[in-house]
Amino acid sequence: QVQLVESGGGSVQAGGSLTLSCQASGFPDSSICMGWFRQAPGKEREGVANIDGYGKSFYADSVKGRFTISRDNAKHTLTLQMISLEPEDTTMYYCAAVRRWWCSAIPGQDYYWGQGTQVTVSS
Repeated sequence: QVQLVESGGGSVQAGGSLTLSCQASGFPDSSICMGWFRQAPGKEREGVANIDGYGKSFYADSVKGRFTISRDNAKHTLTLQMISLEPEDTTMYYCAAVRRWWCSAIPGQDYYWGQGTQVTVSS
């Protein structure tokens, strides 16, 4: 049974830092695409960062230079380090994964999702 469990969300002031973690289970192969997405109420889901099965990462322009995605295949964890947080980063963040090494530009129905963790940045 596939499961993705996020942790690490919280409230910080602008300029602060947070680290999100995602614990994955149920994936026989750890060399899979994993990523972070975010979605505010009433807005479209936005891809934040992803990392493919070979370790190549991609970032949305809005977070480049501020967020860093990494993975530990041995521990089946995905991490998103966020620095210089801005009020615009406030929303729910979701961990996602798919059973292949490459990441889609747009996540399809074959993606698995966590329940999300809230990030709130105050000005």
